[in-house]
Amino acid sequence: MQLETILNYVEKYKSFVYKTSRFVEGAGGREIEVVVAARANARPKCSGCRQPRRGYDRLKARRFEFVPLWQIPVYLVYAMRRVDCPKCGVTVEEVPWSTGKQTQTRTYQWFLSQWARRLSWQETARVFRTSWQSVFRAVRYAVLWGIAHDTWRDVRTLGVDEIAWRKGHQYLTLVYQLDEDRKRLLWIGEDREKETLEGFFRCLGPKQSEQVEFVCSDMWSAYLNVVERCAENAVHVLDRFHVMRLLNKAIDEVRRGEAKQLELDGYEPILKHSRWCLLKRPENRTRKQTLKLKELMQYNLQSVKAHLQREDFQRFWDYKSGAWAGKFLDEWCRRVQRTKLEPMKKVARTLLEHRELLLNWFKAEGKLSSGTVEGFNNKAKLTMRKAYGYRSSETAKAALYHTLSDLPEPDFAHKFW
Repeated sequence: MQLETILNYVEKYKSFVYKTSRFVEGAGGREIEVVVAARANARPKCSGCRQPRRGYDRLKARRFEFVPLWQIPVYLVYAMRRVDCPKCGVTVEEVPWSTGKQTQTRTYQWFLSQWARRLSWQETARVFRTSWQSVFRAVRYAVLWGIAHDTWRDVRTLGVDEIAWRKGHQYLTLVYQLDEDRKRLLWIGEDREKETLEGFFRCLGPKQSEQVEFVCSDMWSAYLNVVERCAENAVHVLDRFHVMRLLNKAIDEVRRGEAKQLELDGYEPILKHSRWCLLKRPENRTRKQTLKLKELMQYNLQSVKAHLQREDFQRFWDYKSGAWAGKFLDEWCRRVQRTKLEPMKKVARTLLEHRELLLNWFKAEGKLSSGTVEGFNNKAKLTMRKAYGYRSSETAKAALYHTLSDLPEPDFAHKFW
């Protein structure tokens, strides 16, 4: 069976035929060139208006990268025709296997983009004997095609968060779809200002925004204001994850300050190696951490008091009624305000400021959680760590959309991966 026969089976192009295939010596070793020719009765299409036009002349033969065969690079060789279009002037014809001045075939770009999900971009380039820029162009093409053919329908639940993608407080705002039947990255914007999130709601449109039922986010004021204004029908939830993270930060601040003070006063450093025994839930502590916590309980430490207040607050999530949960929240905050633990008092003031949003947890019946959002964020950070970071936000966005967005793909007659 000849190579042209196989190509006609897996990659047949209307109005074009595979003429011959041959081995050639390239810079990296032996390569395969497949000569493509236009049918004698086929008129070239204008790349501007995409209409069949009269031929003008023919350019020098160009090579287009195709999927490698047994680790041997494969190229399609074709002499492009120019057309005399009454509307667009003299232009180069449009061919079905490539776009514009690209030297890669569409099939090869989809091939590289699929492998770039499994491997790092640099490793994909090394394995398939191409360049990092070629892999990036393939991923960008797949992302742009997916975004152009994606539809935002029946988006009912949103999760909003930000991640630092570069040093110097440079952030990306990520908006996730958290519906029961579909969870994915929906949109990426630069920075974490209110204008950033407003850009998402402009893309979503007023009609879709009215249909959003739940929004889950942290306590960043820019997000709170935009969600209240642009998704006024949605229940905005400040969920358990962010609240408990706030309490843990307060406990850690108390512990660090107290440890420093004990050292200055000349006491034994009993708080050394105590961080995780104070922060972890009982079911997650190791035996050594459990013993360490029992030892700390024998002392009248501020860190232990903060830890016990955090454990007492856990009862908030067990309530079935938002009214009773609100009474517990008010009482807990009053008790904390009477202590001398400034970090915990600051948390209590924050919770009271966002009391209504916090009680929306019970309107959502506890089903909405930023745990899914944080899971996606971890995948996003892993994607960036795998590449050792990105130099431009365009590259970072392309990588995140490609990995997390579940974008549509064209129907292939045959897949090479």
